[in-house]
This record gives sequence, C-alpha cells and structure tokens, in this order.
Amino acid sequence: MSSANEPAPTTGVVTTGWRSRLDLRPRLFRVRDSGAAIIQIVLAATGAYTFAHLVLGHALPLVAATVTVSSLGLVRDARPRRVIETVAGMLVGILIAEVIVLVAGGGWWQIALALGTTLIVARFLSAQPGFAIAAAIQALIALTVGVGAPPFLRLLDGIVGGIAALLVTALVPRSGRRPELRDAATLFAGVDSAISTLVQALRRGDRLRADRGLEKARALQAAVDQWRTSLESGLAIARISPFLHRERSELARHERMRQSMDLATRNLRVVARRISYLVDDGQPREVAADLLAELGRAARLVADSLDDISVEPAARAVIVGIAARLDPAAMLPGAGLGDHNLIAALRPLAVDLLTATGMPPGDARAIIPRI
Repeated sequence: MSSANEPAPTTGVVTTGWRSRLDLRPRLFRVRDSGAAIIQIVLAATGAYTFAHLVLGHALPLVAATVTVSSLGLVRDARPRRVIETVAGMLVGILIAEVIVLVAGGGWWQIALALGTTLIVARFLSAQPGFAIAAAIQALIALTVGVGAPPFLRLLDGIVGGIAALLVTALVPRSGRRPELRDAATLFAGVDSAISTLVQALRRGDRLRADRGLEKARALQAAVDQWRTSLESGLAIARISPFLHRERSELARHERMRQSMDLATRNLRVVARRISYLVDDGQPREVAADLLAELGRAARLVADSLDDISVEPAARAVIVGIAARLDPAAMLPGAGLGDHNLIAALRPLAVDLLTATGMPPGDARAIIPRI
C-alpha cells in the first residue's frame, strides 16, 4: 500500500490501434487456454464417428460427431451436468425429427413442423435458451441429412455422441484448478486495487478517489461470479474423473475461500460507501487508512495461500492482530460517529478474511472486541 509520502502509481502502457491488432499474444493465450477443450472435441467426435461407422455400420454418422462437438464446446463451464443437459436437448430434437420423418416423411413443411415442435417442447423442458437451440439444430440436421435411413438410426448416433462426450469429460478432463486459480487471481487483484484506491482517498481526503474506489469495489462481483463458475466446473469434473481425484480437496478449500471472499467484497462495498461519504470534508484519516492498508496486505497473504496452504496460518495470524484492535472508541477516542462507523465497518471485513483462512465464523467473530 502507498504511504502518505509516496507518489500515486503511474498508469501502465495500454496497447492500442494497429499495434493491438498485430499483437499475437492474446491469440496465442486463447489457443493455449482452449487446448484441453480442443483435444476433448477432436477425440470425442472422431471416436463417436468411428464407432458408429465401423462398429454399428452406419454409413454417414454425422449426428454422432456433431453431438459431441456441440455438447463439449469451447465454453469455460465444462461441468458434466451441462454436457448432459446439452446432449439431452439435442436428443429431444433428433427424436422429434425422427418421429415426424417416420409419420410424414421429409419436406419443407415437415422441417417447419419439426422446428416449431422442437422449440416448444424444449422451452417447456428447460429454461436455458441453449437447450432449445441445440435441440432445434439437431432436429434440422436429422431432417435434412440422411433422410431415408432406418428409423431412429440418427437417434442412436446421437446417443453414441453423448456417451463419447461424457467419456472424454471424465478421461481427458480439462484442468480443474488452472482456470479457477486464474479467476481467483483476478478477484484478489481487483480487491487489492480497490483497497489501494480507498487507502489513498483516506490519506488525502480525496472524494474523487473515494468514488473511484467505490466503483472498483462494485465491479468485483463479476470476478466473484466468474470464480464461482470455474470452481463449480472444476469440482464437478473432479468428482467423475479418476485423474483429478487429488484436486478435490484443494478445490473444496478454494470454494470455502471463494464464499468468504464473496462476503468480503460485499463488506468492502459498505466500507467504500462510508469512505466516500466521510472524505467529502476533505480531511485525511490516517488511522482508518492504516487499518484498511493492513487488511489489504492481509488479503494478499490470503491470495498467496491459494497455491500454498502453508501460508494460511501466517495470514490468519496477521488478520487476528488487526481484528483484535478494531474497537472504534479505542482507536479514535473523541472522534465523531461517522469515523467510528467506518472502523466498525472494517470489523465484518476482517471476519470474512479470517474465515477465508479456514477459521470457523464463530471463532472469527469472537476475536472482534465488543462494543
């Protein structure tokens, strides 16, 4: 954290214009991050097509391959449940198309009937728009490719594709920890930036900087939600993959930390609103700035413990030392109600950081002085 005599941090260089268009790094990072998903899709689609063609004897098992590609995709959320839901939607569309072809044959009006029926049924079955779209696409493929094939052949191909997708999800899993660690780092970097800005606002009595800190604190929810999505995906994959068994305990620990940091960011927004109101008088508040800066340094230790659990006790000890002093009357004797309320607002934030280090909530609250 910056001290009162340190200059404000400079703004980093941002690549713009033609240089940003020629910068290959974001493209290479995108390919790197999609590597596991690409391998999954290639293996599943090839395996499903080969099995349906060579083992089941289907002449053109296109549906088997398209189901695997559509169900796996390149999305970050690779939970088996999402894959199953997508496969189920596609099978619904294929089944409806098969029935219509069997009863009424193929043609333009049968396509319209199948698409309308599929979309209605899919929307009834699931609230997810992607479910209905996946079903409609597969219904259209089933009605236009391979018409005249034996009844329900394409449905069997779809089932083969779905099984292949689930198999590679378990046997060739996307890493459970790498995406969520990246998302966690993004959140903690955002927390650090917001706290740094608020500390500067307190030291300078700067309302504009306080408002900027409040904006940063409010923007943290998106990072919390992103971390939750990647954690849920990693946990779901680790439960079914024999190769990620050892990651389950770490992912569960990170989920506990995420829940605590979710609460911490909410309480940080409360702190930011109080600071924005208080510094309107232009007066510096060094005591509050020092306390918040200490909590910011403690949050960095919590972030370090993501990769190294041995850091947790050190982080916990630091936060305990801060939390035990959070008595507004003792810290600011004779100060006004607003300043006391700001110190009081730091108390829940300290509790949340303590629970992020593994301390039970009751024990964390017991450390806070009674007022």
